[in-house]
Amino acid sequence: MNTDIPKQPFSKKYHLVSIFWITLIIILLFLSTIITGVDWTELFTNLNQFADLIIKMSNPDWSYFNIITGPLLETIQMAILGTTIGTIFAIPFSVLAARNTVKNPYIRGVVRFFLNFIRTIPDLLLAALFVAIVGIGPTSGVYTLAIFSFGMVSKLFYESIESIDERPIEALRSTGATKMQIIGAAVLPQVFKNFVGYFLYAFEINVRASTVLGYLGAGGIGVYLQRSLSSFMYNQTSVIIITIFIAVIIIDGISNAFQERLR
Repeated sequence: MNTDIPKQPFSKKYHLVSIFWITLIIILLFLSTIITGVDWTELFTNLNQFADLIIKMSNPDWSYFNIITGPLLETIQMAILGTTIGTIFAIPFSVLAARNTVKNPYIRGVVRFFLNFIRTIPDLLLAALFVAIVGIGPTSGVYTLAIFSFGMVSKLFYESIESIDERPIEALRSTGATKMQIIGAAVLPQVFKNFVGYFLYAFEINVRASTVLGYLGAGGIGVYLQRSLSSFMYNQTSVIIITIFIAVIIIDGISNAFQERLR
């Protein structure tokens, strides 16, 4: 029996490929730092300002909690509405964008181009546009989150559809089933759990995103966060941050528990 150990190429033996990529990444990071003018020492020289801010926020004004309860619920409602609306519209578009449900490359290409275009629009830009169109308030926030969710969820959905088992689809096609029958009987049942998981994932993201959107007047608790920071009421800011943190943890726990039940 031949017990000779096969010889590795020189590049694999000394990990030259890995060393090359690591060196390239370090060089790119170094060049990016020079081009953008990032001064890493500023973070350490200004740590005293960060400590001062923490001290100012260390005494939360808990009486302010009653004031932000309503805006917090509004933020969650915005996230629920925006995620639901975006997901409803994402389902048919994801079916049209998947390779195994739409064989026509032109139709699929147009749909994917549209979805890519939607994803390139920043959510803050969407919020600014809708505030200008419909005015300040939660309505603009819901529209923003709906479009943001639509772009993100549609991509996750059609990638999930493309990874399903093709055999049920081929079986239904051989029996002469229509396109809608194939989607309803062979596609959607296979991806239902993934769809629910992606919906909950988008909802968690939208709860956090809606907080930032409030800075532009898109409603929710973000409006009060912006007010407290601009007026240097850091004891109120700390209450808002703690409340948001607890709300996100609770939502994340409920989401994980619900997904566990689906498995």
